[in-house]
Amino acid sequence: MQSLSNLADTTDYSDIIHLEFYVQQQIASGKTVCDLIIGDFDTKQFPMPKYLTEQIQQAYTNHHNDYPPLEGVLPLRNQIAQLTLQAGSVSYHPDNEILIASGARPLLYTAMLALVSAGEPVIYPVPSWNNMFYTDLCHGEHLPIETTAENNFLPTAQQISEHIERARLITLCSPQNPNGAMFTKDELIAISELIVTENKRRESIGEKPVYLIYDQVYWLLTMQNSIHYLPSALCPDIKDYLIVVDAGSKAFAATGIRVGWAMGPKPIIAKMQVLLEHIGSMAPTAEQQAMGILLEHHHYWQDYLSSFKQKIMASMQILHHGIQQLKETGLPIDSTLPMAGIYILLKIDILHMVQPNGHKLNSGADISRFLVDAAGLAVVPFSSFGCTSAETQTWFRAAVCAISPMDIQAALPRLRTALLSLSYEPQRLEA
Repeated sequence: MQSLSNLADTTDYSDIIHLEFYVQQQIASGKTVCDLIIGDFDTKQFPMPKYLTEQIQQAYTNHHNDYPPLEGVLPLRNQIAQLTLQAGSVSYHPDNEILIASGARPLLYTAMLALVSAGEPVIYPVPSWNNMFYTDLCHGEHLPIETTAENNFLPTAQQISEHIERARLITLCSPQNPNGAMFTKDELIAISELIVTENKRRESIGEKPVYLIYDQVYWLLTMQNSIHYLPSALCPDIKDYLIVVDAGSKAFAATGIRVGWAMGPKPIIAKMQVLLEHIGSMAPTAEQQAMGILLEHHHYWQDYLSSFKQKIMASMQILHHGIQQLKETGLPIDSTLPMAGIYILLKIDILHMVQPNGHKLNSGADISRFLVDAAGLAVVPFSSFGCTSAETQTWFRAAVCAISPMDIQAALPRLRTALLSLSYEPQRLEA
């Protein structure tokens, strides 16, 4: 007899968390594993800004441990409005177009809850982080778009146009998780204009509009002279159909303090606020106040980001250089540095090869488990981000911030040995 709800029975941890559980079991048993799974930080190697820490401590000293306003503290909303105006030339009113929550996740979820009714279609690219789970939680219809390496695993306007007449919501992320790619100016204009045109058609026949959720959590971590664009800065008419989600979690190595924000049309932000009130996902008052003070003092956080990004890139370069050396020896492996973020993209082309135990690697999940067991290297397969095509089974995300450069370097010889142990035919044992 079923004792739980249908939602509880059909909802599970993500494949990423299942893989991390396995890795932690291996580490607990004494195995050495270079764990590049979770997009978090070694807080000793990557501490959050000292000034932010000091301001949080001061806020608690000043007894700011009460409930925050449902919409978030006003000084932080003011600073987010100013940052968006300065960096993106887009104006959001802090009184009713900005909402603070305990990180980006509750905002992504409540934005979907506010917009998507049961059975309404949601367009999202694969690979992408968590969109399939939020769509399930909202009981929406899945409209995944399989992207390709040729387009940096980002969806094109043409791909979106094939489904847009049915869609209620489109969710995009730039810089992208998992691969750190970013939309170009022309690509983002094309997608934005597509949405605006579709909504003019719908308005003429009295249909609900289609909205865009734009996750830009990694935008302050741009690298290699990359430029981040806000859709409404390039196409002002999309602002009425756009919800932007952001946070200080990644840019300031502050994943644990849980401060995120959303910007969007007043009616949608108001309903997201109602939903957050019932869920109870407000960021602590002290952390909100401290984040507002940090954003107010540009020189503190800009100096921090400059040093922080150099350290991230240094770790990336160790992994990237090591992978390229293995590639030069003829091993089927490659790597790509990101345009932004904390992840490096790996291509490990060993699908259908055979392990020494005779088992064939039939999927990206098989490959990732093999790498943990044989190389002590843990990376996330694109299948964990919703990918199903054969092409994507050889691509992997590696997060470089939760492990030391020395541990990354030490994993490379183990990786070489593991790759050399593979063959295209089962090994025959001598009689």
